[in-house]
Amino acid sequence: MWVLFAFASALFAGLTAVLAKVGVRNVDANLATALRTVVVLAFSWLMVAVSGVWRPLGSISARALLFLALSGLATGASWLAYFHALQLGEVSRVAAVDKCSTVLTMLLAFLLLGEALTLFKALAILLIGAGTALMLQRKTPAAQAAAGMGRWFWYALASTVFAALTTILGKIGIEGVDSTLGTALRTTVVLAMAWGMVFVTRAQRGIRKIEGRSWLFLALSGLATGCSWLCYYRALQDGPASAVAPIDKLSILVTVAFSRLFLGEKLSPRALLGLGLLTGGTLMTLL
Repeated sequence: MWVLFAFASALFAGLTAVLAKVGVRNVDANLATALRTVVVLAFSWLMVAVSGVWRPLGSISARALLFLALSGLATGASWLAYFHALQLGEVSRVAAVDKCSTVLTMLLAFLLLGEALTLFKALAILLIGAGTALMLQRKTPAAQAAAGMGRWFWYALASTVFAALTTILGKIGIEGVDSTLGTALRTTVVLAMAWGMVFVTRAQRGIRKIEGRSWLFLALSGLATGCSWLCYYRALQDGPASAVAPIDKLSILVTVAFSRLFLGEKLSPRALLGLGLLTGGTLMTLL
């Protein structure tokens, strides 16, 4: 069942990127992250109440709480960087860099969790790396300046590193804790971090300027994220991190499809080849 949950996570994660791209237009990235996290948190705790999996914090080991908190901090950092990247770059290109977290997750799972690094997974790493490189097609200097002078790439790269750490820390923290409860607990940490960044940067002043359309898409993005997380940590609880993370990154197929339909973003033949290699490498991790 963990494979099905991982694919469901990928579907909702793909929707998240496109919905968030629309929602963060003309909205400070830190503020947008904090607002959508409110929706994610409410959804997560609602699922805890419905499923009846609440346990007193005293009954959860200190080690599990520590790693869930660290996972939440890594998630918060990843989100803040990711939404800055979305504001500056195209969804499909930002998503391609974000998928490199698959490679880093597999390496960290091998080094820190003792998960096997097979020949197929090694080949998958090469394919994913090559596919990502092809999707980052070069642009003219004028186009680069219009896209934020390449700053989106560094934000996306930072998001990638923190996303990989999120998976490893979450894998450790979720042991012995129901995945739904674990998701709600770590989302609480994400919310605190996100609003902390808002008040430090004084971005809360922009709340009154947010349009109704942005509110709607930020809320929908939060709901999609909540569904993705619940499925992801359910899969992570039973499946190996080195396999769950790559399946989740197939969300790029959903992201590319919806960014083409609703945002008008097109992929060049080179980028399409890169997408094929990235997808093939991801599927190869299951062998």
